[in-house]
Amino acid sequence: MKEIRIYVEGGGDRDSKAAIRAAFSQFLDGYRLRARSRKLRWDVIACGSRESAYEKFCDAEDRHPDAFNLLLVDSEEPVQGTARQHLSRVNGWKLNTVSDEQVHLMVEAMESWFLTAPDKLAAYYGQGFAEGMLPANPNVESIPKADVLKGLDQATRGTKKGRYQKGSHAPEILKLLEPAEVSAPHCKQLLAALDRRLSAP
Repeated sequence: MKEIRIYVEGGGDRDSKAAIRAAFSQFLDGYRLRARSRKLRWDVIACGSRESAYEKFCDAEDRHPDAFNLLLVDSEEPVQGTARQHLSRVNGWKLNTVSDEQVHLMVEAMESWFLTAPDKLAAYYGQGFAEGMLPANPNVESIPKADVLKGLDQATRGTKKGRYQKGSHAPEILKLLEPAEVSAPHCKQLLAALDRRLSAP
């Protein structure tokens, strides 16, 4: 393995892709530093849509055979089985030539991770943030995406930053999160996969 390449869903135009790339890079900065200490290249690629992330990930398997290529997308719905099984069943994606260690999900969306750190949301939005409007279920992966987004909308509508905006707010919030505090099981699987690769002899 000469490098780690992470293909993530997110962003639209050039600027928003740059913002998503910077946010994930900062969120995973501890792993990036470990990779660099082992003289491994590290790259986060913001791909836009889920389909684009899948296509670029598949292309990377051919173009970057010496890399540990990772795919990270929203599940969009409850997950049954592994991430590979979920994406193969729901989206018809052909992932039989890659390992479970390479395919990861944000369940049901990246915003679900934000609910695990309401203190960071409160710090970002400041006065007027209504934490009590967020879904109270600590198992954030069991909360439907629509309820997560509704809760964020209601919790932020009285703040100076205004209602939650995915394009402009999500990258800034992600930067505030600490990987260890994101208590979403599929996030922990992603981090464990990176840890195993970076700990291998």
